[in-house]
Amino acid sequence: MKKTFSLLFAFVWGLSLYAAPLIERAEPLSWWTGMSTPLTLMVQGQDLADAVVSIKGPKGAEDGLVVTGQHNAESPNYLFINLDVRKPGLYRITLQKGRKKASVDYLIEERKANSRNRRSFDASDIIYLIMSDRFVDGDESNNSVPAMAEKADKSNVNGRYGGDIQGIINAFDHIVELGATAIWPTPLLEDNEAAWSYHGYACSDYYHIDPRFGSNEAYKNMVRIAHEKGLKVLMDMVPNHCGSAHWWMKDLPYHDWINQFPTFTNTTNVFSANYDINASIYDRELSNRGWFDHPMPDMNLDNPDLLQYFSQWAIWWIEYADLDGLRVDTYPYIGKDASSRWCKNILNEYPYLNIVGECWTRPAPHVAYWQQGAKNPDGYNSYLPSVMDFPTQEAIRQALENDGNYWGGGLTKIYDALTLDYLYADVNNLLMFVGNHDMSRIANAVKDNNPERIKIATALMATMRGIPQIFYGDEYGMAVKDASQASNHSLLRAPLPLGDQVTKEQQAMFDWQSKLFNFRKKMPVLHKGRTMHFFARDNTYSFFRYTDEEAVFVCANASEEERTIHPRHFDELLEHYNPVGKDLFTGDEIDLSKDEFKLKPLTVIIVKLERK
Repeated sequence: MKKTFSLLFAFVWGLSLYAAPLIERAEPLSWWTGMSTPLTLMVQGQDLADAVVSIKGPKGAEDGLVVTGQHNAESPNYLFINLDVRKPGLYRITLQKGRKKASVDYLIEERKANSRNRRSFDASDIIYLIMSDRFVDGDESNNSVPAMAEKADKSNVNGRYGGDIQGIINAFDHIVELGATAIWPTPLLEDNEAAWSYHGYACSDYYHIDPRFGSNEAYKNMVRIAHEKGLKVLMDMVPNHCGSAHWWMKDLPYHDWINQFPTFTNTTNVFSANYDINASIYDRELSNRGWFDHPMPDMNLDNPDLLQYFSQWAIWWIEYADLDGLRVDTYPYIGKDASSRWCKNILNEYPYLNIVGECWTRPAPHVAYWQQGAKNPDGYNSYLPSVMDFPTQEAIRQALENDGNYWGGGLTKIYDALTLDYLYADVNNLLMFVGNHDMSRIANAVKDNNPERIKIATALMATMRGIPQIFYGDEYGMAVKDASQASNHSLLRAPLPLGDQVTKEQQAMFDWQSKLFNFRKKMPVLHKGRTMHFFARDNTYSFFRYTDEEAVFVCANASEEERTIHPRHFDELLEHYNPVGKDLFTGDEIDLSKDEFKLKPLTVIIVKLERK
């Protein structure tokens, strides 16, 4: 059913309908000259199969958009048109069947110079994760929209709160002050489920921003302002599943557009079936083709028209909004071959774009399998440049959830996690985090909600290899008050405190983290340096990030007792650097030429060392 906001956006883009009500949609909404990706227009409407297609171009570009082929879907209400894009302009595409005729105006723009070679996020960045509906309500007028099923209700913990694009823009100065350099908002595309739509992961229209967040133009403007502030923008994409309210669910182009079963069938989440030599086809198929949840139909990217549709969709948003990278939800669920082809198609258009995939599994070998360039025994290449480092995230939490005074406990877990770094194709392109929107907050995860333990976790995340990601609110040490509800998604996704809502303790945590992240921004050794770490069984952990020019020494004590650190253990690396520096947080001089020094309980020090 066509929506008012869709019609308005269609008008802005020059998309207009004529004559008989034959055409409902034409996607992608527009395209550009100079693209490597071939354009296949999916037209949806009424009785479009075998329609005769003709194109009228503007003066001087009559042959600027040419039909090179077309094919029907199983449903008679779709037509796929292959187009050769030669010149920019506004073209009229006409479909005719007998005496029925309908036209759509289609815009081809000239591609921006050097768009193909755009640079992306990397280990020099710090990513700030935003739960879009819960973050900041910057425009109360769009909290409820007549055309959308669910209205805002801040009294319902599972309902929509009203966070929006304007709220994200309003928080840019806060994010910059913190030291973050990129933002990752959870999906902003339309999600028209009747309930739980606030999370945005059940898309009902892949080409339109949900009007409760704003509009396509508002999103594009947000990216522009972010760039002016020095912030990059990642788009959270979900090719694995759509929402049950998606418009095509009433009339699928093909029966296999989605994965279908006689009765509702959940995914089994058995990612290992993709690489386990003992796995059955049954387990692999059920893991990849089962539905993520009842309102989330599982998409079948093995259908070539759907793969093309989703490839163009990702490319369209990157080009239209000038994006800096992608985060991909539930990556392994897509199916390893289909997801690989999808990523490869995007990188063919943007060879330097970074894409990080959610591969929520462990241990490290299971995650490393999914990173591009992994030396997998089966020869599989995902073409996914970055993966989320769940094994190290889990190790940091486990190290700080209790006193750690047992064999293999405490910070030993982090040492053990990094011993598996050899498995990854690129350890500096792992996404490092201690919390996100799908797990309890770090403040609830550490013992006694102790701020000093939060600081240790944050400092380790910020100084270890990889790309740090902060979950909004963690800069304040936000926590769910009722510990028994700490993992309740709706509760942990609380709004960001603003103004007088920020307590003195929260401000102190923000100031500490701001100092840490702004230090990291200026330290190339933390972006691309190598790591050397040192084993201890006294719940301390020491490591260096180093290059030929400089080093950073990090030493944490997660014990509730003072510990003695013996720098002579580090001599193999210290011999190359001046051993004296100042702790980032206290300014105290740390002299690593001494035989020992004391480290207070629940303390982390970070010391920059210059090359001799």
